[in-house]
Amino acid sequence: MTPLRLLPALLFALSLHAEKPAPEAAALSPIAASQEPFIKDGQLAGAVTLVWKDGRLLSHEAVGFQDLKSRTPMQKNSLFWIASMTKPITAFAVMMLQDEGKLSIDDPVSKYLPEFKGQMLLKEKTKNQTVLVKPARPITIKDLLTHTSGLVSSSPLDADALDVLSLKEAVITYALSPLQFEPGSKWSYCNPGINALGRLIEVVSGEEYPRFLEKRLFKPLHMNDTTFWPGKNELGRLATSYKPTADGKGLEATTIKYLTPPYSDKKRTPLAAGGLFSTAGDLLQFYRMVLNGGELDNKRYLSEATLKLMTQNHTGDLKASFTEGMGMGLGFHLVITPTGVTATLSPGTFGHGGAHGTQGWIDPVKKTIHILLIQRAGLKNGDASPMRQAFHEASARMLP
Repeated sequence: MTPLRLLPALLFALSLHAEKPAPEAAALSPIAASQEPFIKDGQLAGAVTLVWKDGRLLSHEAVGFQDLKSRTPMQKNSLFWIASMTKPITAFAVMMLQDEGKLSIDDPVSKYLPEFKGQMLLKEKTKNQTVLVKPARPITIKDLLTHTSGLVSSSPLDADALDVLSLKEAVITYALSPLQFEPGSKWSYCNPGINALGRLIEVVSGEEYPRFLEKRLFKPLHMNDTTFWPGKNELGRLATSYKPTADGKGLEATTIKYLTPPYSDKKRTPLAAGGLFSTAGDLLQFYRMVLNGGELDNKRYLSEATLKLMTQNHTGDLKASFTEGMGMGLGFHLVITPTGVTATLSPGTFGHGGAHGTQGWIDPVKKTIHILLIQRAGLKNGDASPMRQAFHEASARMLP
């Protein structure tokens, strides 16, 4: 029997997951309507937009199509590959273990993953010679969280898809590869670093990485559609990914090149750096908890002090992230100076984007959550896409 104190939260979660027809264009708010020009111009198939403000849902809408060929309308509960929006969730799980005293982010990674002991730095590489030296210090968990570790950008054994090697196997190949720069000296976006965190969670917690997320986050937060392996029901709601046609005048369906179909196959490795599928409603549950200081519906997931640590700038003056005026927290990108696409957001806003243009941002000053879900491959820069710019600008005009 569901406890009475949890009933409001459960009803709220169910309302977010309920499948409702996409609104007619005339009924759309300016937030959702901001994506219509891209749909009409053949740059986008469809989108789900969501804005939360001061404890209430300001807007949650669907526009365009989930699939162009079948003309299936986009739904509020359409499923998206959220790609690198997985990273903050992985980072959050790591920080839960720090709260429990099971690790410290200042620890060397080799304390838990011995394959990283004695790792070398690539000092010089010429046509005839490769020089390896001992780095000034070993990489730490914090280096992995902030993309400053110096790890290689991909496993030497990676095929076209990244979910073939297990986390354990992939991490061994990262550790055997020389560091590309001194730890802490540079910001360089690094999927292997986050995948290594997934393996770290397994070793420290004693549970498989996806099981840890399911038990500690997804199930208690009622994130029922968030998974590495969407089943039949979820796949029926999966938004098709599209890329520009060769002539640039339309869109054609494309695969998720990093993942091996069928996506429901649990033999696929759960990529800690970008393997999750989710919905706007599910992501809102996670972001509400984060915005609320690590607590939701009388359940605490992370201490306020640790969450504050996650959302501080840990990269100093290093050039970080994919747009101007940014820094790096622990798993979250951080707006330092609102500029360009982030101009309508407050300093201190934090979040993450994904490879096919998905975006999720939390503004702690305005107490707002901004979620934009699209499946558009081939964007020059997903974090600086015109779709995101239009979304934020329309949201700012609607915010009270």
